[in-house]
Amino acid sequence: MSKLNLGIYWAASCGGCDVAILDIHEKILDVNDACRIHLWPIAMDFKYEDIKELEDSFLDVTLFNGAIRNSENEELARLLRRKSKVMVSFGSCAHTGGIPALANLYDKTDLLNRVYVESESTVNPEKIIPTPKTEVEESCLEIPEFYDRVYSLAQVVDVDYFVPGCPPNPERIWEVLELIISGKELPPKGSVIGATNKSLCDECEREKKDDKKIAEFRRIDRMIPDPEICFLDQGLICLGPVTRGGCGLQCVKQSAMPCRGCYGLPPDISDQGAKMISSLAPLIDSNDPDKIKEILDQQPDLAGYFYRFSMSESYLERKKP
Repeated sequence: MSKLNLGIYWAASCGGCDVAILDIHEKILDVNDACRIHLWPIAMDFKYEDIKELEDSFLDVTLFNGAIRNSENEELARLLRRKSKVMVSFGSCAHTGGIPALANLYDKTDLLNRVYVESESTVNPEKIIPTPKTEVEESCLEIPEFYDRVYSLAQVVDVDYFVPGCPPNPERIWEVLELIISGKELPPKGSVIGATNKSLCDECEREKKDDKKIAEFRRIDRMIPDPEICFLDQGLICLGPVTRGGCGLQCVKQSAMPCRGCYGLPPDISDQGAKMISSLAPLIDSNDPDKIKEILDQQPDLAGYFYRFSMSESYLERKKP
């Protein structure tokens, strides 16, 4: 049996998805036996030119992690789409925008000024902002163009499958790789694999009250939560009701932390943040507008919390000009 041709690429992300592939431990040897890797920037020294020289559809599978933040990310997304039979959106950033997409709450000018001019550790009296092309005496220097918003992979190229998570659970990663390696029939195009179709709450074993009422929102860093009781019942925001299961409850059960929403939306939800707002609103234990505002103000960044991983695919998408 000939080896499968595999590509792995890292766009706008922290690199945790690449590292998570190594977390399948000794099974990486099975991947090596079954696959010939042609691109994996975190682990091997391949060049973009090597990929450009491949025939179209030469790669059997590409695992693409990271959002599309700049022109280099988009160029590689389109190149790898052309060179791949199967394109997999791998991890939260590629899937729904992830942490990088929180930048969509601001515009490009504000972001660049904050990073290169206004930050506390920056010394830039000339207020120089990087540009895609800069003429110097020797030549013209070029860097990728910084886009005005962050896109998910599927907003730029056609995607065959989605594997959510920040990063994906190693056990789910192996299930996906084993499915590909085994030659078994793949699920329908567009499927989310390595996750369930139910919400995380359906898998969570914490005790839940039927008559939830929230009189105050509390902060996880200022209390020791009860390990047996639903986080929402303790006044801690948990995105379990609006997040797919399949992660193995790593945060909720193993780390005693509320769900952050990284496994994305269940199939019956179209906007993770909006659904979370509508889920929480009936639970607030007051009908007084001033009291409701006081309770909501206890969470200083609701947009950043509710859309932590899904801003690119939300109804909002970005700050409007």
